[in-house]
Amino acid sequence: MKKTFFMLLILLVFVCVCLGALGESPDWVELSQDELDALAANGETVLSPVRSVPEHVKLLLSVARGELGYVEGRNNQTKYGVWAGDAQANWCAEYLCWCVDQVDQLYSTNLLTVVYPRYSSKNVGRNWFIREGRYISRRGSIPDWGSQWLFGHTEPLGKNGYVPQPGDWMFFAVSADADTTHVAMVDYCTMDEKGQVRIYALEGNKPDRVQQTAYLLEDETIQGYGTVYDLADVVIKMGCSGKKVTALQEALCEIGLLDASHVTGTFGTYTGEAVRAFQAMKKIEVTGAAGHETQLQLQLYVQQYRMEHPEYWEVVADD
Repeated sequence: MKKTFFMLLILLVFVCVCLGALGESPDWVELSQDELDALAANGETVLSPVRSVPEHVKLLLSVARGELGYVEGRNNQTKYGVWAGDAQANWCAEYLCWCVDQVDQLYSTNLLTVVYPRYSSKNVGRNWFIREGRYISRRGSIPDWGSQWLFGHTEPLGKNGYVPQPGDWMFFAVSADADTTHVAMVDYCTMDEKGQVRIYALEGNKPDRVQQTAYLLEDETIQGYGTVYDLADVVIKMGCSGKKVTALQEALCEIGLLDASHVTGTFGTYTGEAVRAFQAMKKIEVTGAAGHETQLQLQLYVQQYRMEHPEYWEVVADD
């Protein structure tokens, strides 16, 4: 009898703990009880981010959530458009950029144009993230670049293979290579009892107000994500420009295959020749494009190169 009572007591405590956990907000965003109840009713569990949510993202989500319910005036007029210099703009990007600027003003951060873009035109925000090396295509391949892979993974990133993180920006379009038509910011993601992932996004101009919308991870209108962290690499080839090209060029320069004058951030003829030389040296298929194997082998070669060259050794003084 005592043993049965003790087991029932343990079970009751376990159930209470579980119910308490279901009613708690994630530590990076404050969800109302109504939101928590709605998620629980749908059998949804908030997914924990793969990496910690930076403080500036927490602040940004708080500011963006504070705008929920804002409604545009006549002829699309909004305070976000006024701030951006076009009072009647189609204001999805203006809303997000305004929120970033508010964080900078309120908390003396330096996010706008550094961590997030400032823009108003189609494609500009997406292309900014691509140049920064923080863009992941929902389809696993960036047009004019190539396929992507997550850090630490040997297989290419498949379609819907990335679950966006809080603070990521979502870009929408009718196809992978079409112009962007809309942008929103990821608030959080959930998984339901069937394993379906939903993205809860904060967005302006939807259709006339700021609101939160839930999208399935496989929604075909999602083109890709501008990410908070650099989480993936991509095939780099002729004509590509950005920080990932610069990093590739710097590695080729370090091992003596590319002159420093050609570290420009743009993949041109000299970079292509250097990539071909490295591929031939490592007996990789010579394509002139830096794919997954080429980039991995180059990273390993640079590490070994530094170990074999004393100028890279760190001198530690004895006590």
